[in-house]
Amino acid sequence: MSGTTSVLMESIGSIVLVRLKGGREIRGILKSFDQHLNLVLDEAEEMRRDNKIRKLGLIIIRGDNVVLVSPVPR
Repeated sequence: MSGTTSVLMESIGSIVLVRLKGGREIRGILKSFDQHLNLVLDEAEEMRRDNKIRKLGLIIIRGDNVVLVSPVPR
Protein backbone atom coordinates (compact mmCIF):
# COMPACT_ATOMS: atom_id res chain seq x y z
CA MET A 1 0.00 0.00 0.00
CA SER A 2 1.43 3.41 -0.95
CA GLY A 3 1.84 6.26 1.53
CA THR A 4 -0.96 8.22 -0.12
CA THR A 5 -3.36 5.30 0.10
CA SER A 6 -2.57 4.65 3.76
CA VAL A 7 -3.09 8.32 4.70
CA LEU A 8 -6.42 8.35 2.84
CA MET A 9 -7.49 5.07 4.49
CA GLU A 10 -6.76 6.57 7.92
CA SER A 11 -8.77 9.68 6.96
CA ILE A 12 -12.00 7.88 6.04
CA GLY A 13 -14.72 9.22 8.31
CA SER A 14 -12.66 12.33 9.09
CA ILE A 15 -12.68 15.86 7.67
CA VAL A 16 -10.22 16.49 4.84
CA LEU A 17 -9.30 19.62 2.91
CA VAL A 18 -9.13 19.17 -0.87
CA ARG A 19 -7.44 21.72 -3.14
CA LEU A 20 -8.54 21.55 -6.78
CA LYS A 21 -7.05 22.79 -10.02
CA GLY A 22 -7.96 26.45 -10.41
CA GLY A 23 -7.45 27.10 -6.70
CA ARG A 24 -10.83 26.02 -5.29
CA GLU A 25 -10.78 24.46 -1.82
CA ILE A 26 -13.39 22.07 -0.49
CA ARG A 27 -13.58 20.41 2.90
CA GLY A 28 -15.79 17.57 4.00
CA ILE A 29 -15.95 14.13 5.54
CA LEU A 30 -14.08 11.61 3.39
CA LYS A 31 -16.43 8.70 2.74
CA SER A 32 -14.58 6.86 -0.02
CA PHE A 33 -11.85 7.05 -2.68
CA ASP A 34 -10.45 4.90 -5.47
CA GLN A 35 -7.14 4.32 -7.28
CA HIS A 36 -7.78 7.36 -9.55
CA LEU A 37 -8.12 9.61 -6.47
CA ASN A 38 -11.83 10.11 -7.13
CA LEU A 39 -13.22 11.22 -3.76
CA VAL A 40 -16.64 11.06 -2.13
CA LEU A 41 -17.14 13.79 0.48
CA ASP A 42 -20.16 14.23 2.74
CA GLU A 43 -21.17 17.54 4.33
CA ALA A 44 -18.85 19.21 1.81
CA GLU A 45 -18.30 22.96 1.88
CA GLU A 46 -16.49 25.18 -0.60
CA MET A 47 -14.12 27.59 1.12
CA ARG A 48 -14.45 30.69 -1.06
CA ARG A 49 -11.85 33.42 -1.48
CA ASP A 50 -14.28 36.04 -0.12
CA ASN A 51 -14.24 34.10 3.21
CA LYS A 52 -17.76 32.82 2.62
CA ILE A 53 -18.63 29.14 2.84
CA ARG A 54 -20.93 27.47 0.31
CA LYS A 55 -22.55 24.23 1.49
CA LEU A 56 -22.45 21.47 -1.13
CA GLY A 57 -23.62 18.36 0.76
CA LEU A 58 -22.66 14.92 -0.62
CA ILE A 59 -20.34 15.27 -3.63
CA ILE A 60 -17.99 13.30 -5.85
CA ILE A 61 -14.72 14.92 -6.92
CA ARG A 62 -12.95 13.55 -10.00
CA GLY A 63 -9.38 12.60 -9.22
CA ASP A 64 -7.92 14.46 -12.21
CA ASN A 65 -9.05 17.77 -10.60
CA VAL A 66 -7.36 17.05 -7.24
CA VAL A 67 -4.10 18.87 -6.48
CA LEU A 68 -3.89 18.14 -2.74
CA VAL A 69 -5.75 16.19 -0.06
CA SER A 70 -4.92 17.02 3.55
CA PRO A 71 -6.37 15.64 6.78
CA VAL A 72 -7.70 18.45 8.98
CA PRO A 73 -6.27 18.34 12.52
CA ARG A 74 -8.89 17.63 15.16
